[in-house]
Amino acid sequence: MADTAVTTPLRSPLSHAVDRLAAATRASGGTIRLAELPFLTQINVRLDPKGAAADAVGLALGLPLPVEPDTVVRAGELTALWLGPDEWLVVGPPGGQKDLESRIREAAGDEPVSVIDVSAQRTTLLVAGPRSRALLAHGCSLDLHPRAFGPGRCAQTNLGRTQVVLVARDDPRAGFWVLVRSSFAGHLTDWLLDAAVEWTG
Repeated sequence: MADTAVTTPLRSPLSHAVDRLAAATRASGGTIRLAELPFLTQINVRLDPKGAAADAVGLALGLPLPVEPDTVVRAGELTALWLGPDEWLVVGPPGGQKDLESRIREAAGDEPVSVIDVSAQRTTLLVAGPRSRALLAHGCSLDLHPRAFGPGRCAQTNLGRTQVVLVARDDPRAGFWVLVRSSFAGHLTDWLLDAAVEWTG
């Protein structure tokens, strides 16, 4: 029997906007950097932070799950974001979903745990450069001053009337990750490009 399966290359939600993002970055003269970071592995984890599974999962991942609200822990290629008292998002390089899922499940053993691959649910926008905070402040009600939202912080918030997870990277020069649902990624990109006109001309 002939193999009729059709395999098509993955297409990111913002593949159509790559050139526009790059053009805005060039036009800003280095003050703003905009890019998509497509296909990052994103695993949603829910478990008892005081149970045995929390420590076991942290050991398996090589990083402790953060327990302070709205904080980020990073080790190697993995980043864990605090989303709630018993909920985290573990972000890693593309293609790591199955490995991460199995490591978390095996570490949890018989302890109650929820592990869901949400990688296809969102894409990630990088917003960096000296004016990145000012750009984000145009459409975000959070206090983005480094004293209030410095490296290692994250928040579920609205940006340009779009629900996002905003992450201040651990190196200020690395800027911010904006994790946005794929269906709203185009709208948010248009908003960012429009808001950036102040620096891109």
